[in-house]
Amino acid sequence: MKTSTTTTAFILCFGLLGSACSGTRYKNAQDSETLNVDWGSTDLQTFSQHMVDSLIDAPALGYLAGEGKGDDLRIIAVMGGVENRTDEHIDTSGITDSVRASLLQSGKFRFVGGQPGQDELDEQVRFQQGSGRVNPEMAKAFGKQLGADVVVYGSLRSISKTKGRSLESLGTKTKDQYYQFVLSCINIESGEILWSNEEELRKTQVVSLFGS
Repeated sequence: MKTSTTTTAFILCFGLLGSACSGTRYKNAQDSETLNVDWGSTDLQTFSQHMVDSLIDAPALGYLAGEGKGDDLRIIAVMGGVENRTDEHIDTSGITDSVRASLLQSGKFRFVGGQPGQDELDEQVRFQQGSGRVNPEMAKAFGKQLGADVVVYGSLRSISKTKGRSLESLGTKTKDQYYQFVLSCINIESGEILWSNEEELRKTQVVSLFGS
């Protein structure tokens, strides 16, 4: 009976201690995320912001004149994809969404087509033209969308290495993760690459003897 009482008390104390450590709280979304070496929010923010700053400052992308643009010489762009060449399951649309939003906010770029919403746009034009349910004077038609000047696209690669536990490392394990992000901007009409930039990032995680 005494042993049972001691065990019960230990379980209760352990449960109370666990509940005291549990909980959810809000944090600043801009704080560095360092739980492990896998792709994370800080990596996305860092890569996206560096690329946006470089794109905005690129001399070849100060403006692009063209027929039909009039006095508005902002770059009309299509946001292409970022190919995931890592061994992780990474939703790279988060990168493209972040880059596009920041470039729009800069006031130097406009974006058309080749992005979420294009299929819905096409469907809506067909509905307005063919359903007979929309005022003809207000119905939108194909052939009036803006023509893009450039396409922005890129790739994300990674190299992973692990150093196992040993007496020399006192039983710790080291994980090293390297990321390379390349983004380019190509002129649709001429095929010329007007801008390209590379960003690199390396993270190291040391796992203790009792870590996984």
